[in-house]
Amino acid sequence: MIMNRLSFFLLSAFMLMLCACGGNAPKTLSFDDVIQTRRSIRSYDVSKKISEAEVRTLIEAAQQAPSWANQQPSKYYVAISPEKLHAVQNMVGGNKDRILGAPVLILSTFERGKSGFFRGQQTNEVGDGWGAYDNGLSNAYLILIARAMGYDTLIMGMRDEAALRETFQVPANETVMAVIALGYRAEDPRTPVHRNLDEIVKFF
Repeated sequence: MIMNRLSFFLLSAFMLMLCACGGNAPKTLSFDDVIQTRRSIRSYDVSKKISEAEVRTLIEAAQQAPSWANQQPSKYYVAISPEKLHAVQNMVGGNKDRILGAPVLILSTFERGKSGFFRGQQTNEVGDGWGAYDNGLSNAYLILIARAMGYDTLIMGMRDEAALRETFQVPANETVMAVIALGYRAEDPRTPVHRNLDEIVKFF
């Protein structure tokens, strides 16, 4: 696929973010490549590891995601030690066997009462739903930048909220969202079929 101007701009932005954070800019993946090859990976190469420094670079780059009034409600708790990895593997339901080879598991949360609020008052009917929205934007940046850096991910909604909250000592004012597996794919997954564009968009 020929990269258009928007793709070139977004790729440049990714490269600048990674350089600014001290990481290595992607050398072979265009932005189109990132979009086309990012998949939910359910089988990881156990022989490949990711360091704490690399995770820091990734999350620091993901901080460029927009949020309501720049409230930045998203928080991340990273399981990277063998003990924490083993513990969290038992908190993701049926996904456990799919992520055993992932060297990093990341819990994503957001602080309530920030996005969607002004001076402590809910701005509209969505309320803390804006916190979840912003958390989703942050996670989207994270998984796309991860792919640009050569990693693979799986966002998991099946999780034991109470156990995760206790394991990571998550404060009561934070909502536990997803657990994200981070690693290297052991095999290439199939490309999913997407809905026809006319089913999801209307022009007026």
